[in-house]
Amino acid sequence: MNRNILLTDLKVKDFKETWNLQTQLLQEIVDIKVQNRRNNLTQETKNHFLFVEHPHVYTLGKSGDVSNLLLNKEQLKEKKATFYKINRGGDITYHGPGQIVGYPILDLENFFTDIHKYLRLLEETIILTIAEYGLKGERSEGETGVWLDVGTPFARKICALGIRSSRWVTMHGFALNVNTNLGYFDHIIPCGIRGKAVASMQAELGKKITKEEVKEKILKHFKALFEVNVFVK
Repeated sequence: MNRNILLTDLKVKDFKETWNLQTQLLQEIVDIKVQNRRNNLTQETKNHFLFVEHPHVYTLGKSGDVSNLLLNKEQLKEKKATFYKINRGGDITYHGPGQIVGYPILDLENFFTDIHKYLRLLEETIILTIAEYGLKGERSEGETGVWLDVGTPFARKICALGIRSSRWVTMHGFALNVNTNLGYFDHIIPCGIRGKAVASMQAELGKKITKEEVKEKILKHFKALFEVNVFVK
């Protein structure tokens, strides 16, 4: 069981290009697993973690409703945003500048075969990270992600989660609003949930946050929770 993770920081990269890279990495792992089972081999599978910041883009999960995007094609162009229907779970969300997106591409058979546990650990990674800035992140029953002020009229989501898995190999992941322009969320019904607001670390704390510092804290908690070693690729 390989508990090492290869970290790649893609900096700013187009969503479609990153999606293609994720798909390629996932398929490489799946191919090894298939060969192992067919030929009774024990070739080790790799685990990856991608950090990225996307230009403005809206993505709709496989169970999502396209009517939750409130812009037409011309309006998307005006906003310099793109739109993709993709193969993760969940509904619609936004990615853009000032947001930290993390894509763990893990062979969960190296860790545990439990998708529910995987999602909860990703949430816990973010909860512990933002706690270092004095923000109390929480889970909202039936609503994946990390929220603030759950159970009040002011509940708002600060981190969205959405994944896909194939043969216990994961892709997609989380999007933490750090210095994000929250105005772009006005053009969707985030995650298909009406009447719920979104938040960013900058808006909550009243100051711009250093993304590199946040990434370091995310990795620290991810390593501890998943009990892994992380190596820069």
